[in-house]
Amino acid sequence: MLNLGEEIMQRLDVIAGYSKAGPGVSRFPFTAEHEGALTLLREWMTKAGLEVSLDDSGTLIGRREGSETSRTLLLGSHQDSVPQGGKYDGIFGIVLSITCLEYLKHQQLPYAIEVLAFADEEGVRFPTALMGPRALAGTFDPDVLGMQDKDGVTLTDALQNFGLEAENIVALKRNSDDILGFIETHIEQGPVLESKGAPVGIVTAICGIERWMVKITGRAAHAGTTPMDLRYDALAAAAELISYVENLCLETEALVGVVGWLNVVPNAVNAVPGEVDLSIELRSSTDQVRVNAGLGLKAFLQQLADRRGLTASSERTYSQSAVQCGGELSDRLEEAAKAIGLKAPRLMSGATHDASAMSDLSRVAMLFVRCLNGVSHHGDESITSEDAGIAADVLIRFLEGFE
Repeated sequence: MLNLGEEIMQRLDVIAGYSKAGPGVSRFPFTAEHEGALTLLREWMTKAGLEVSLDDSGTLIGRREGSETSRTLLLGSHQDSVPQGGKYDGIFGIVLSITCLEYLKHQQLPYAIEVLAFADEEGVRFPTALMGPRALAGTFDPDVLGMQDKDGVTLTDALQNFGLEAENIVALKRNSDDILGFIETHIEQGPVLESKGAPVGIVTAICGIERWMVKITGRAAHAGTTPMDLRYDALAAAAELISYVENLCLETEALVGVVGWLNVVPNAVNAVPGEVDLSIELRSSTDQVRVNAGLGLKAFLQQLADRRGLTASSERTYSQSAVQCGGELSDRLEEAAKAIGLKAPRLMSGATHDASAMSDLSRVAMLFVRCLNGVSHHGDESITSEDAGIAADVLIRFLEGFE
């Protein structure tokens, strides 16, 4: 077995330094921290023998030509983080890919290969995400260029300040006939691999997502003088709705959901709540399961409002289809794991990834790597050098056997 884990971890420690001050890693697109990370990635890509370029969506590309064909296998992930995130989410897949290609620097591969370091997967600075992969896949929406960050800077201006030309992004679309596939290596961000004692796993699907905004309107009232049976308590209704979402997800295979945000009016200790706004997010690897759950949610909400004498409205504000990751690429990753004596379990990704957008360009596969306690999007995010080395070994064997 190879032993590249220590080098990968050392590089991840160094690049984690390109972060806004504070706990964890906070690295947002088209900022000084982003530029610092790109400087390191350029250096490592060059050391690996790759030709380096930056496209107008902010994707750093390291390319190596093939000995027999210019058709290209794509590797990579995203360099940005959530606020006070961890050292490994996204950037791990970039650093690991570069390190593997440096190991293979003097070994001919019949196909061309590129490592892609996408600028913005998280959608933290601007209310959009996956710009880099969407540009390559031809699904980029130019309307997002007018979106602003919290300081009023538009995405167009941020790109320009970074030396990029927003009007060129649409032209970045790749020809799918030229692409062999996209492989994204990523920490799991969940506890499944750890529970199975497995260092790596193969992703079967990237979940579909839909988000709802709900408003429940009752009547605010004095909490001491209004009898219980004469109240129109919006928060009590919301509590029923929250329980419904939890139970629906517990009882439905391959469905998860959360009520992650609430706003209560008047939000006083001695007042019956008159209005509640809340968010509901549903995720599933099967689109029909997710869609049915959304329809059931809408029907339950109306029944709830009628029973309690309240008014309620709901709007689906976001929808993203599930992406299947099976097929030859996943099978070859599994074979590469078997070659070093590992059984790589198959599991769904409950988070979205760059691979979900890249699926509009080519077939995709994902290699997941175990993380401590399933913690992610937090400064305590952690993986081991041993698991990093195992993932590198799997990817190298995959690349050596791919044709």
